[in-house]
Amino acid sequence: MDFDFSAILLGLTVLFGVVWGLDRLFLYRKRKARLDAAGEEYHEPAVVDWSRSLFPVVLVVLVLRSFVAEPFRIPSGSMMPTLDVGDFILVNKFAYGLRMPAFNDKFVSLGEPKRGDVVVFRFPGYLCRDDGKLVRSGDMSCNDPHAKVPSQNWIKRVIGLPGDSIEVHGDELLVNGQRVTADEIGPYVGNPQRSVDETMLNMGATVWTEHLGKLNHMIARMPAYNTPNSIPNDRVPSKVPAGCYLVMGDNRNDSLDSRWWGCMPEQNLAGKAFLIWMSWKGWGTGGVDFSRIGTVIH
Repeated sequence: MDFDFSAILLGLTVLFGVVWGLDRLFLYRKRKARLDAAGEEYHEPAVVDWSRSLFPVVLVVLVLRSFVAEPFRIPSGSMMPTLDVGDFILVNKFAYGLRMPAFNDKFVSLGEPKRGDVVVFRFPGYLCRDDGKLVRSGDMSCNDPHAKVPSQNWIKRVIGLPGDSIEVHGDELLVNGQRVTADEIGPYVGNPQRSVDETMLNMGATVWTEHLGKLNHMIARMPAYNTPNSIPNDRVPSKVPAGCYLVMGDNRNDSLDSRWWGCMPEQNLAGKAFLIWMSWKGWGTGGVDFSRIGTVIH
């Protein structure tokens, strides 16, 4: 089951605020007068006391998570070597504008993603054909084109901006007709006791520095593992539509990204990843990786 923590926080904030507010407006004076007349010490009902105490706490958490920074944990290896499984990151929630909690509607615009940004977004769904039309579905196999899209936050790197022409053929990436170059650093080095590292080591993964415009960042390649979809394909055109971004994982052969499900709508943006504040490799397989703590995400 998928939980929308922002929606839960918003609901609790409204609930506690309404309970406390209605009590202060309509019940507090009568209750206090009755207890004073009876010579009893004033006390609030438990539900009111809890609401009064918790309302400011959940309100502050809601505001910070919605408009300042939100923590996320990296669950998969699709962004390796930039982001590792078990990295805890902070996401700048105002980098691209302020959005309503839970609903994600932008009400203040503060900028747009740039090529190379690592962004967190609400997964838009897989592209499936239904009576000849492309629709978004939660079913990767497209057996059920109308399957509900799960409420999940994903993280990828922005490769294509609205209006860009993007081509992907295996390891070759072209942006507006210009080939994106990369320099090999060497073989991937990891802990074979971790399943994600074991896969990359067995598949002969190599690490590269990719030159994406003015940004230099690391990617991983392991052609023996998987051959990703090319762009353009029958569902993803080469030109990025308006209000959309083409995104890819840095682990290029192990990332379910725009090559499969098309562009990421701007309205799905959650924010820009900017810092690793904790990294947990697991018991017996590295524990806390102090070398990654405080790493700025590029």
